[in-house]
Amino acid sequence: MAAMADVLLAEQFQIVTDPVADSVALSAIFAVLALLTLFLLLGVFRVRAWLAGLISLGVALIVAVTVYSMPVGQALLSASEGAAFGFFPILWIVINAIWVYNLTVVSGHFDVLRRSMERVSPDMRIQAIIVAFCFGALLEALAGFGTPVAVTVVMLMALGFPPIRAASVALIANTAPVAFGALATPITTLGTVTAGASSDPRLTTETLGAMVGRQTPILAVVVPLVLVAVVDGRRGVKQTWPAAIVAGVVFAAGQFVASNYISVPLTDIIASLAAAAAVVLLLRFWQPARVDPAVEPEPAGGGTTRTVVQRDTNVEVLRAYAPYLIIIVIFAIANLGPIKDALAQEPWTVVFHWPGLDVLGANGKPLSSTNFTFGWLAAAGTLMILAGVLTAIVLRVRPGAALRAYGRTYVELRHAIVTVMAVLALAYVLNQSGQTNTLGAFLATAGSVFLFLSSILGWIGVAVTGSDTSSNALFGALQVQTAAKAGLDPLLLAAANSSGGVLGKMVSPQNLAIAAAAVGMAGKEGDIFRKVVLWSAVLLLFMCVLVTLQGTPVLDWMVPRG
Repeated sequence: MAAMADVLLAEQFQIVTDPVADSVALSAIFAVLALLTLFLLLGVFRVRAWLAGLISLGVALIVAVTVYSMPVGQALLSASEGAAFGFFPILWIVINAIWVYNLTVVSGHFDVLRRSMERVSPDMRIQAIIVAFCFGALLEALAGFGTPVAVTVVMLMALGFPPIRAASVALIANTAPVAFGALATPITTLGTVTAGASSDPRLTTETLGAMVGRQTPILAVVVPLVLVAVVDGRRGVKQTWPAAIVAGVVFAAGQFVASNYISVPLTDIIASLAAAAAVVLLLRFWQPARVDPAVEPEPAGGGTTRTVVQRDTNVEVLRAYAPYLIIIVIFAIANLGPIKDALAQEPWTVVFHWPGLDVLGANGKPLSSTNFTFGWLAAAGTLMILAGVLTAIVLRVRPGAALRAYGRTYVELRHAIVTVMAVLALAYVLNQSGQTNTLGAFLATAGSVFLFLSSILGWIGVAVTGSDTSSNALFGALQVQTAAKAGLDPLLLAAANSSGGVLGKMVSPQNLAIAAAAVGMAGKEGDIFRKVVLWSAVLLLFMCVLVTLQGTPVLDWMVPRG
């Protein structure tokens, strides 16, 4: 027994910030290697994301063991916990949310949904707002991870948008809702990685969601105006600004209210449906001054009139929207106070220490991130399965067809599954070995300037990984540790990582590849990139200024204090 205790004690690891010659600067050279590897493999050498993730994980493990003296067993256990967290709850949400979408495709009701949107307005500028911004945000809320871009690009093409324009519109629209995508998976991840890196009690999913809900809504007001500008330039803005403003303002209000007062996971669902309803209501009383032929879909066959659109019954249209209504009802019930509290208790939610993992922080206290929360019933992904079962019943999808669709969902996402698990494993190794601490200590030397740079760091993370979730996993702890060193607000900087990150979506190689493939222009990602990169840079600058002002007396009243 004594020998066993000695072995266990020997395996215990305590984080050291300056393992190389007692120098944070020299140690940072090694601490950045894994991230640099990931950036170069994805951004320069265009290696597939799943392979880049695995290679970078290997680099992080080597640095952890050889430079930071982390025991091999502890390093591998750290990676295993990160990979497990990547699957549950993150991928568990994504897989089951996309399954619900696939059920609508199998039943034919996705086409019904598309046709119902087409009938709302013949104006392509309005369609860009409804399909790319409102419906795209709903898809982001349910699935994320590239799904909104893939789906809305196809819908825009079906409505007559030229390929490059369809791709550009879909990518730009996929910004404001990203932080709360996949039922707020990025925020959940951010809460997990930051809680283990700081003692600030505000670093929870709820408070982080509230803070992000005081940043991205301001961005949301601008995005619909950008969309109509991309579709039809200044004329488009001049003729359709009422619809753009209504969509942006209502979406922003929905995001703020839902994230601060209702439910962080439901934020984008509420905001997107409210925005869509507001635009549809507006169109009952107002239409653009004129619909210019240059922005109308080209008629099939070169004729002068539109092809006759199939008319769906009201019952079929209601069924097409039913899956999203079901999801809202289920999550609303699950988030009721007594029910939410009950689901957070055993046996529905089990919290346990990751077996064998024994890591102490630089302060000598055990890291909270070594505790794993397994809310098997309370998890959003489990609730999505219930929604999927009810959706199959409502859409009259036979059990066999529903199961086959579920199997196909795993096959479709096989590379995404490996990527997310690898990136989360990488994040855990970086955090629990001390590499993130080293980078935080080094960046803290920038002092208050880091307040401006924090959003850019999030942007880089998403631009490279294609995922706000992955960026938060990689840099969330780094942001709060840097905040502590520089005397800045850790809640503000953590939120800035996610809010700034959303603007990297439109230029990430993965999203560009998805958009190009969807419009049949594989290999032309550079053409699409040139259409969106300026918008990404301008909106990022806007977010940097906003975050900086929120860190000063000018706007610091926007930051939750308790």
